[in-house]
Amino acid sequence: MENKRLEVLKTYKIYIGGKFPRTESGRYYIAENKKGDKLANVCLSSRKDFRDAVIAARTAFGDWGSRAAFNRGQVLYRIAEMLEGRKAQFIEELYRQDSTMEQAEKEVSRSIERLIYYAGWCDKFQQLFSTVNPVASPHFNFSAPEPTGVVSIIAPQNNSLIGLVSVIAPIIAGGNTCVVLASAGKPLCSVTFAEVLATSDVPGGVVNILTGKPGELLSWFSDHMDVNALVYCENDQESILKIQQKATLNLKRVLLWNNYNWMDESAQNPYLINDAQEIKTTWHPIENIGGAKAGY
Repeated sequence: MENKRLEVLKTYKIYIGGKFPRTESGRYYIAENKKGDKLANVCLSSRKDFRDAVIAARTAFGDWGSRAAFNRGQVLYRIAEMLEGRKAQFIEELYRQDSTMEQAEKEVSRSIERLIYYAGWCDKFQQLFSTVNPVASPHFNFSAPEPTGVVSIIAPQNNSLIGLVSVIAPIIAGGNTCVVLASAGKPLCSVTFAEVLATSDVPGGVVNILTGKPGELLSWFSDHMDVNALVYCENDQESILKIQQKATLNLKRVLLWNNYNWMDESAQNPYLINDAQEIKTTWHPIENIGGAKAGY
């Protein structure tokens, strides 16, 4: 009689600073699908993991935020290329997490398209949101968007891949860095996507992906003093109120991206990039010449 081998479940690690450490807490949970099949061991991230991720994101921000916008577009396009190369793996993981094969194929394709969409906007959104301002003084006055800094993200909990990609792409396209809490119920694609990031041209620390329970980490995502903005993608009113209250500690921007169907094309637009931008206004003096005080 042949003995059935005990299945060895993969342990999905977290992604911080371009590396794959185990959670500092040492805690894990078993991800299951609706049939009760055990899919993988998944880290339960802690406050210390989040703090480490914020440090990595802040360290990476200086280089990423100052890069040429065209270069950021190239990096996002490279992520799409790497995702295309591992398409079959993502389809398999989505299928194991209760999607039909047709739904899985559509979600992966849409995720690749979304990355390419934002890659194209990297060096164009500034033209859309910048302005030249009329002023009653001898100055050339203009306003232009600049990245806000480190953004913490509570990703959509009902989507495994498309929701994750749809919230990360506009944030990093605008020059920000981020710390993302992936879906707790469908976590497989999030860490596999981190492997895509690690093998593309994304510098370590630009995107940091944690897994775990939103209820445990929501408070730290909201009140950390070195986080400049927070994206929340769920409709839980109690959590929204908690986020808004704690965000006042350092006046961080709260972005509620909770009314989007992430599979729809309406969930992609350059205004999502602009949501995490600060507007910098510059006053440039103009020398007066001539008796008529004409300026140039």
